[in-house]
Amino acid sequence: MKDMLKKVLIMFIGIVCLFYNTSAQTTELSKADNPYMITTKVPQRPNGQQDVIQLTAPKLEVVRVGFIGLGMRGPGAVKRFTHIPGTEIKALCDIRPERVEVAQNILKEAKLPQAAAYSDSEDAWKALCERDDIDLVYIATDWKHHVPMALYAMEQGKHVAVEVPGAMTLEDIWALIDMSEKTRQHCMMLENCVYDYFELTTLNMAQQGLFGEIMHVEGSYIHNLEEFWTAYWNNWRMQYNKEHRGDIYPTHGMGPACQLLDIHRGDKMNYLVSMDTKAVGGPAMYKKIHGEEAKDFQNGDHTMTMIRTEQGKTIHIQHDVVSPRPYSRMYQLTGTKGFANKYPKEGYAFPSTEATKDVAPDLEDLNAHTFVPEAIKDTLMKKYQHPIQKIWAEKAKQVGGHGGMDFIMDARLVYCLQNGLPLDMDVYDLAEWSCLPALTALSIEHNSAPVAIPDFTRGSWNKVKGYKHAMKAE
Repeated sequence: MKDMLKKVLIMFIGIVCLFYNTSAQTTELSKADNPYMITTKVPQRPNGQQDVIQLTAPKLEVVRVGFIGLGMRGPGAVKRFTHIPGTEIKALCDIRPERVEVAQNILKEAKLPQAAAYSDSEDAWKALCERDDIDLVYIATDWKHHVPMALYAMEQGKHVAVEVPGAMTLEDIWALIDMSEKTRQHCMMLENCVYDYFELTTLNMAQQGLFGEIMHVEGSYIHNLEEFWTAYWNNWRMQYNKEHRGDIYPTHGMGPACQLLDIHRGDKMNYLVSMDTKAVGGPAMYKKIHGEEAKDFQNGDHTMTMIRTEQGKTIHIQHDVVSPRPYSRMYQLTGTKGFANKYPKEGYAFPSTEATKDVAPDLEDLNAHTFVPEAIKDTLMKKYQHPIQKIWAEKAKQVGGHGGMDFIMDARLVYCLQNGLPLDMDVYDLAEWSCLPALTALSIEHNSAPVAIPDFTRGSWNKVKGYKHAMKAE
């Protein structure tokens, strides 16, 4: 009997030790430097080089612009700039002369002078960047040309605005960061979705504390591109999907999510885990377009990514461009005192009457199980209309561009340059929102292993407390 009790005691102690060791191991694995975490090299900042947090540049009374890339997105940008006071369109560039002519006709219709034209050559854009009468180079080309053009423009002393994603590899991201820091030139990614009316209003509500502490946010790019694939020059976008796994177009979801969580303004992303489905829709579309089988098509039909931040918040991002799903950027936030959702239905939910006490005369039907009534939602959105919307919303609706958010994006860029203010998005935003193509592929290719997200600010992520749009003093 004593021997039996002794054996039971020994077994019990062993189980306790096992659970203790497992708990200790789990704690260890939660650290960013655990041996199971895939990490990437963070290059040391060169001596004498400083971060560009809250970077400002001398005021530009007139912002002189050169546009590179006049295919799908470029002409719309040219047209929007014809409606922004204090700008001059100095040069236009596209490898196809006929696309330059399209943009010249936009200037003609606006009764503006013709711009210098650059085309025919793969390197024609370099001459545009070298001009001494340009302050801003606006890049709207295919993805692979974003980085070399942005780097060269900054070397030539120009501010840069580059379409999304800003870069597709970590090497290119670090190159853009170093060049912006070295030259002290702005390098802004043209993420338009952060200027959507619902997103802007909800951001303002969040900054006013209506949702309490934001704990979880979601975003996506879910857009069946079946009608658009053949419109991309030389089929470059389908080819990129064929050759690469991971979330290769994350910024429409990442931008609004990161602003809500004050990323590199009091919080930072620590690591991600990603997985995808097998590729079915992509190869089928490739065959439909090309008439041949797509060998080794890489991009899964649906890619999902989870991100955890330094402050214990989470982000969920999705990518799907081949499924027959309704368009969605998801845009969802969960706070300790409220909830917001854009797709498929815009709405807010609150567990108490605090957020709506000033706008709802009848509070009996309000609860966290349903969205607030439409009338209350509309009243809340009017009450918490973002200051940016108050300035540019009406004009944006007239000019257009994804419902007006493209115009607000361009108008804000010009406003900040004219007033010597920090831009709404800096090169670190570009890096954080564009790093997913590289990092999600790493995770997926290693059985959805956790991958550390570099601190692209190299230690400066907590210098600014809270995301804010800069406004000139009245």
